[in-house]
Amino acid sequence: MLELSLLGTVFLLVGFALWLFADSDDDDSSGGLRQPVLIPVPVRHQRH
Repeated sequence: MLELSLLGTVFLLVGFALWLFADSDDDDSSGGLRQPVLIPVPVRHQRH
């Protein structure tokens, strides 16, 4: 019974480690959240 518990614990730890070290969805793999790209929008200034 102890061996089965140890085997389950090892599987959980290996699965958790793989989940932590999995590659993120970043294009440059730098980690963290991706910053939004700001696009300039032309604005017309009209005087009444």
